[in-house]
Amino acid sequence: QVRLVESGGGLVQAGGSLRLSCATEGRTFIMYKMAWFRQAPGKEREFVAAIDPSGRNTYSADPVRGRFTISRDNTKNTVYLQMNSLKPEDTAVYYCAARHRSSNLPVNEYNFWGQGTQVTVSS
Repeated sequence: QVRLVESGGGLVQAGGSLRLSCATEGRTFIMYKMAWFRQAPGKEREFVAAIDPSGRNTYSADPVRGRFTISRDNTKNTVYLQMNSLKPEDTAVYYCAARHRSSNLPVNEYNFWGQGTQVTVSS
């Protein structure tokens, strides 16, 4: 079991920046692929970015590529999402997710989730 706790959300003006953090517990953080998803009001949850257990490979969705950066610090059991040039359409609840590197789940599915943190971008 992996417990995920997000922080760093808030209200920001368009063009501004925020950094989200997702802290985990346990000594096996390095065995997990981590990701960020988001869900805007009235919309389905969507993939934002992911990072492999080593941190060497990252993946991001088209709407955020070039503006958002996912990273991780395996010494602190924490994954980050640096969000720059924020737009009103980035407004959503952002969720941290994890899957074990040996998981049999389909490639882009995750089975551990945080509670979410609200990000609101004003125009």
